[in-house]
Amino acid sequence: MSDETEDTLKKSPLDALHREMGGKMVPFAGWEMPLNYGPGILKEHIHTRTAASLFDVSHMGAVLVRSIDENMAIAAGALEQLMPIDLHGLEEDRQRYGFLTNERGGIIDDLMIARRSGHFYLVINAGQAETLTWEIAERLHPVMAGPVRGRAMFALQGPRAGEVMSAIAPETEDMRFMDFREAWVLDVMCMVSRSGYSGEDGFEISAPVEYAEHIARTILDHPDVEPAGLGARDSLRLEAGLCLHGNDIDRTTTPVEAGLNWAIPKVRRRGGQREGGFPGAERILAELEDGATRRLVGLRPQGRAPVRSGAVLRDQNGGEIGVVTSGVFGPTVEAPVAMGYVAIEHAKPGTEIQAEVRGKALPVVVTKMPFITPGYKR
Repeated sequence: MSDETEDTLKKSPLDALHREMGGKMVPFAGWEMPLNYGPGILKEHIHTRTAASLFDVSHMGAVLVRSIDENMAIAAGALEQLMPIDLHGLEEDRQRYGFLTNERGGIIDDLMIARRSGHFYLVINAGQAETLTWEIAERLHPVMAGPVRGRAMFALQGPRAGEVMSAIAPETEDMRFMDFREAWVLDVMCMVSRSGYSGEDGFEISAPVEYAEHIARTILDHPDVEPAGLGARDSLRLEAGLCLHGNDIDRTTTPVEAGLNWAIPKVRRRGGQREGGFPGAERILAELEDGATRRLVGLRPQGRAPVRSGAVLRDQNGGEIGVVTSGVFGPTVEAPVAMGYVAIEHAKPGTEIQAEVRGKALPVVVTKMPFITPGYKR
């Protein structure tokens, strides 16, 4: 990110609002986005867990995929050639977590994919949005894929998010976790999903750019809602045990190594009706049956000091066994939390290992994730 300058960074449709509210703007994935506001990351994190916060996620990319005649079976079949998930079985107005894989079984990107009437709607990570949009389009030929433009996207997250949304978009009240639909939000037709990246109940709203600031200001006028930035988003997702692409998963890590087995259904596994057929299938299917040699695990550093990304993990004899991929002080659990890869023989919860921090060996315990109890509305 050292090559990025203020002139080259993209700006969110809510840029002026962020600055008005005192947002600390930083480079992120080619965009200038708020790290935090006046109260600070800790208070923003706690407010999200106890009430509701509004996050600007306009840096995320969206791709619409359809067949020429809007035949959903053809579109689903084409997409299943790129990722090991079940799209034929995905119901209309529902969405699912998935990932694009490469020939080595690595994760090119993870994403959310929704089934609509006549098309699929994919939300992809900011850092690869433009590149992946065209890569998907090329790999899907002759099925059509193209970027969704002219939209802003924000996430309302927290246990009171449902009450806030009901007040401005009554038809969202009956939505369940992972529902996805068009809905009127303050008399503006938006794309709304009941999902998010915090471990709490919440909604993600895609709105036309010209109405984005009006909607955001109205949501922020609610007494239960405060703005929150990238800093709180990162600590919230880590407490919830959610991976960040580029940190915890990337093109060198397989879904099995990352503990994402749950996202690969039986129908795509060996013996399933649509076994394999996606990039890296040979390795991924073998690891599903035989196990991987390493595993992404939760880590609880003992003491108060957080263990950051890049810290080497060692066994009790000092042998190198892995690396930390994400680490923060968890405001909700009031203790450091982290995740990282360890050799499979050290992956059992309760295993005591060490993290090398500034030349010192700090005790760490392998722990189940998530670190909090999620608040999703099932």
